[in-house]
Amino acid sequence: MAASSPRPRASAEKTRPSVFWPLALIVVPLTGLFAKMEIIDGHKLPREGAYVLAPSHSTEFDPLIVAVAVWRMGRAPRFMAKESLFKVPVLGWALRATGMVPVARSSSAAAARQTIEASETLVELGRGVIVYPEGTLTRDPDLWPMRGKTGAVRLALADGIPLIPMAHWGGQDILPRYGKLSFWPLRRPVKVIVGDPVDITEFRGRTASPAALAAGTDRLMNAIAQLLSQLRGEPAPEKRWNPGEHGQRETGRLEP
Repeated sequence: MAASSPRPRASAEKTRPSVFWPLALIVVPLTGLFAKMEIIDGHKLPREGAYVLAPSHSTEFDPLIVAVAVWRMGRAPRFMAKESLFKVPVLGWALRATGMVPVARSSSAAAARQTIEASETLVELGRGVIVYPEGTLTRDPDLWPMRGKTGAVRLALADGIPLIPMAHWGGQDILPRYGKLSFWPLRRPVKVIVGDPVDITEFRGRTASPAALAAGTDRLMNAIAQLLSQLRGEPAPEKRWNPGEHGQRETGRLEP
């Protein structure tokens, strides 16, 4: 496995005064009480410009792990969030102030339009966005990535944005999936690894093709599974868990 990454040079968006500064003063130390984080190959997250970061998702503690990791890698963490959340008083202001990306869920046409608009904004402003490609916590009994949805790939394809896979392991010991937060022992080890950009160039111009989006998503999920395999020291399953085949309801959350 690659060695831990040194603390990278901060990007202009991190060093420029913003609402992220007071948030980081609270979130980073608080997360550090529970997680002793090790970041591997953090240099693979672009220092400047747009990107789509696609992490694994096995516990409700994951957003804190990912946000702190991205901040430590020199970028400002921005997630995709349901469009309805932007209408909630105070919360909506906070989401807009931090540049979170709204995602429409009302119709496929609306989702496609917002995907294009969001990608154009990311490129124009040189921002990154974090998208959970599974759309919710994995349902795999052994916490391997399950079948992905197409939102991350669709967003990356819309403007040729780098699609970066990420995996992490250890957060499930802090907050088990659908379980209760474990306060002791403090600073449990959590490893985060970033992969090379997933090559989906062959699918450019085919965002209206379900087959192309599915193939690109399979490639992304394979990359995430291989990263997680490195962290866990065991091979990933050959077949991705499919909730539909196992009679489980999918509850998509952060992705069109």
